[in-house]
Amino acid sequence: MQPKQPNKWIILWTSALLITLFAIFYQNRTGPTHPKRIELRLAENQEYLFKLPRSHGGESDCMIELEIPDTVITGEIHFRRFPTDEHWQVTGLVRQKNKLVTFLPHQPPAGKLEYYLLLKNAGQVFRVPYGEQVVIRFRGDVPAGIIIAHASLMFMAMLLSNLTLLLALFNIKQYRLYGWITTVTLFIGGLVFGPLVQKYAFGQLWTGFPLGFDLTDNKTLIAFIFWLIAIFGNVRKDRRYLTVLAGLVMLVIFSVPHSARGSELDPATGEIKTGMVIIKTGHVP
Repeated sequence: MQPKQPNKWIILWTSALLITLFAIFYQNRTGPTHPKRIELRLAENQEYLFKLPRSHGGESDCMIELEIPDTVITGEIHFRRFPTDEHWQVTGLVRQKNKLVTFLPHQPPAGKLEYYLLLKNAGQVFRVPYGEQVVIRFRGDVPAGIIIAHASLMFMAMLLSNLTLLLALFNIKQYRLYGWITTVTLFIGGLVFGPLVQKYAFGQLWTGFPLGFDLTDNKTLIAFIFWLIAIFGNVRKDRRYLTVLAGLVMLVIFSVPHSARGSELDPATGEIKTGMVIIKTGHVP
């Protein structure tokens, strides 16, 4: 008796899920708002791992906390507005049981601070992170319902896109139907809830073409256009290559780090700019 072969749909869905999870993992780990991982060795038996935030939402100050049980170790944080050459402000780290804690002052939506820490142990001073600063961007408070809807629908759109790509590659006729489902899901998640997130976070509903150059908005728009071409191009005739192209385009552009070249407050003018990187001159202290 021949062993039962796995159902092709199980294989396709599993493959699409794995591709989607890998793309999301890569995007999150390389994005400019993902916490910066720090590995610090203060002595032979003193190794610490912690994360420094690079994004903060709401109207509160941003807490920085380092889990360092050794009470001999003290420290301070140096920070200033980014991108400027203002004098560094210094605040001491306060011990709270096993942690050293401090706060970065709240900034307007899209405002940024750059910061670094100095940790002191037995006369030695350790700069964290070594040779660079961490840049953190502040944003407004986005309602949980909108965040959840946006994130869930974008995950589903990416998953459906990868599934449809596989269906088209293996010439499984349902690729047309799933192309439509992908396009609708992408529209609602990216072009309805996406702008709502942007509005709450930075006060602007749409910062992509033709109003701006925000990379996140523009890559969503590009993916949607390619999917529109794919679904309408397959209405009267099989053009699987259009679906394959749309799926590949979406996979590539949604692997681009999230929030890269996004909204940034210009401290000199008080204006929020998008799609550009403000260059800061000066040396690393």
